[in-house]
Amino acid sequence: MMGGETAERSRGQSRRLPDFLQSVNLKYVKLGYHYLITHLLTLLLIPLMVVILVEAGRTDPNDIRQLWLQLKYNLVSVLVFSAVLVFGSTVYIMKRGRPVYLVDYACYRPPDRLQARFTQFMEHSRLCGNFNESALEFQRKILERSGLGEETYVPDAMHYLPPRPSMAAARAEAEQVMFGAIDKLFRNTGVKPKDVGVLVVNCSLFNPTPSLSAMIVNRYKLRGNIRSFNLGGMGCSAGVIAVDLARDLLQVHRNTYAVVVSTENITQNWYFGNRKSMLIPNCLFRLGGSAVLLSNRYADRHRAKYRLIHIVRTHRGADDKAFRCVYQEQDDNGKVGVSLSKDLMAIAGDALKINITTLAPLVLPISEQLLFFATLVAKKLFNAKCKTYIPDFKLAFEHFCIHAGGRAVIDELEKNLQLQPIHVEASRMTLHRFGNTSSSSIWYELAYIEAKGRMSRGHRVWQIAFGSGFKCNSAVWQALRSVKQSPEGPWEDCIDRYPVEIHDGMPVSQNQVLQH
Repeated sequence: MMGGETAERSRGQSRRLPDFLQSVNLKYVKLGYHYLITHLLTLLLIPLMVVILVEAGRTDPNDIRQLWLQLKYNLVSVLVFSAVLVFGSTVYIMKRGRPVYLVDYACYRPPDRLQARFTQFMEHSRLCGNFNESALEFQRKILERSGLGEETYVPDAMHYLPPRPSMAAARAEAEQVMFGAIDKLFRNTGVKPKDVGVLVVNCSLFNPTPSLSAMIVNRYKLRGNIRSFNLGGMGCSAGVIAVDLARDLLQVHRNTYAVVVSTENITQNWYFGNRKSMLIPNCLFRLGGSAVLLSNRYADRHRAKYRLIHIVRTHRGADDKAFRCVYQEQDDNGKVGVSLSKDLMAIAGDALKINITTLAPLVLPISEQLLFFATLVAKKLFNAKCKTYIPDFKLAFEHFCIHAGGRAVIDELEKNLQLQPIHVEASRMTLHRFGNTSSSSIWYELAYIEAKGRMSRGHRVWQIAFGSGFKCNSAVWQALRSVKQSPEGPWEDCIDRYPVEIHDGMPVSQNQVLQH
């Protein structure tokens, strides 16, 4: 009897419709909605075109002849219409900005002798005699949770006991990084230094006289009328600012190249005190730099890697907390360092919110903008208790280069932008392999994506960086072809070892994971 009831219940359940939410992946429903809204105009035009073609097929040839005669004898109207069309086209072409192409870029790879392993770093910190036990323990904990690996680099001066920071050593570090990246860039592109019309250099904490840009002009004997600029004190987001300045200059100066050099100097900016908020940069910042070649020459489109689409800059310096959250100062003992505020992540979140609010209408498909606007209206007008819709930036970008400022920065952006692990892989692995190289980190990340063979024609890349001031800046690029890594890339001999898994901030190789 019980068996009969069970069989009957089973047959009844089998006749029911399946649970839609369980049987259909809502991801595909959302993709379908996105496709429908994005191509709505095209879908509406198709039946309109069909109607026009049908009506055209029914038109009598005499009607067409009469229309031609009317136009023929109404010469004034035709001329006015033609003049307006030509004038409008001319204004459009003149006001449209010249396209800016990224021909290639190079990232500096320091020699292995400059690597700083954790044990070496801690032993060196202890033996130099500047840090008390509390400061040493704090640095050890930061290193363990940082996401940095054992192969990051510090400059020559920091490998001595005691360390030897000096103006000469800082100049030597700057020359080593900048010239190393630029030499590689000129080799890979075949561009002659005399062809460069614009030079922009950014370095926050080291600004000697003559400037870093003058050092480059002297080294490569650049032409006398070159437009050179040196940006200082603008933090880790200065690389995007430098690209923005170069872009503006390329709109004015025709048929030329611009070189953008991004670096940071560690030698003269290592902190030798015990204030914990000023010790964090010692644990995160490492040696590195990049050189980028931009062009406004149409002939370079065929060999360029990317085209610059958008740059959006956000500056929160009017707010006192934001202004002081990354602040260079002296501690109680007169030791100079950069202090990081406890409010840094909250301030970065506010800056990011403003930046993506500006960027979103430029890059998001109309479907995402409508969803965001609808939830916003519902909350404002009807006091609906619904969460504000977070746009899906994965529909706008295939790749994300989030400044490798630290593990917490990457974690927060992955969470708030609802990204997948693969979207932040380049940022995590750059932090692991090279540490925080400041404004150049986004180029090491782009090089990682290329080395993995993931960059295809038409893909869009979002570079996003944060810096003192406080600033949040975004750059959007579109790949003009399937891009492979350039010769002598920073990942050339180690890309096969990545990605590595990171547990509790400590990098773990895939082999170690398998052994456990």
